Amino acid sequence: MAAGERFEGMTAVVTGGGSGIGYAVAARILAEGGAVVVWDIDPRRLEAATASLGAKCRARRVDVTEADEVERATEEAVAAAGRIDALVCSAGVAGPTASLIDYPIGEWKRVFDINVNGLFYCNRFVARSMKAHGYGRIVNIASIAGKEGNPDASAYSASKAAVIGLTKSLGKELAKAGVMVNAIAPATIRTPVLEQATAEFIASMRSKIPMERFGTLDEAAALICWLASRECSFSTGAVFDLSGGRATY
Repeated sequence: MAAGERFEGMTAVVTGGGSGIGYAVAARILAEGGAVVVWDIDPRRLEAATASLGAKCRARRVDVTEADEVERATEEAVAAAGRIDALVCSAGVAGPTASLIDYPIGEWKRVFDINVNGLFYCNRFVARSMKAHGYGRIVNIASIAGKEGNPDASAYSASKAAVIGLTKSLGKELAKAGVMVNAIAPATIRTPVLEQATAEFIASMRSKIPMERFGTLDEAAALICWLASRECSFSTGAVFDLSGGRATY
């Protein structure tokens, strides 16, 4: 199957699709023949994304930390398209840069509410629909930080470790259901999330990458879109590094 036809007739839901990795994935799926439903909490990003992505992109404001809202959005997407073929969970936050002993408790809860609980709700409701249809591809965005832990980023590191564990568990649960569930573990990709980090922290992250550069949005989208496509048929419950050589295990 030619790359340009990979998503023909398929519908994907992309969370955090108004910017960054999510936007890049949505654009590529559309370019390869698919239809996309973008979920994002920022109305301005949604408006800008739909204006630039075209008629085959639909958008909905979704707060992924609200389970009822995610359930309604899933039902609407299924009703409109008949099914959801792929889910890419890109919504997430980095949280503040601080040592664990000084980490604000409220911020800890916020990071987990978005990165873990929100991803769980999306996986839960969309996977249920996919299982009923006997087909689906789920791609969760974890991080290399979830494998090795970044100093002064305990909430982010721990939340991404949870994403990895959830992905492995759900992949095993659905292995015979036609639903593949995988994650990617990027090193630093230049996205709007970096705006939440200090210059010193950014420099430290770059220094850990053997290629001595950050990953690009196109590189992330290429791997994610393979995992979200029909071509990914024997990989599930797996975590794929995108780290410029910074892989650990």
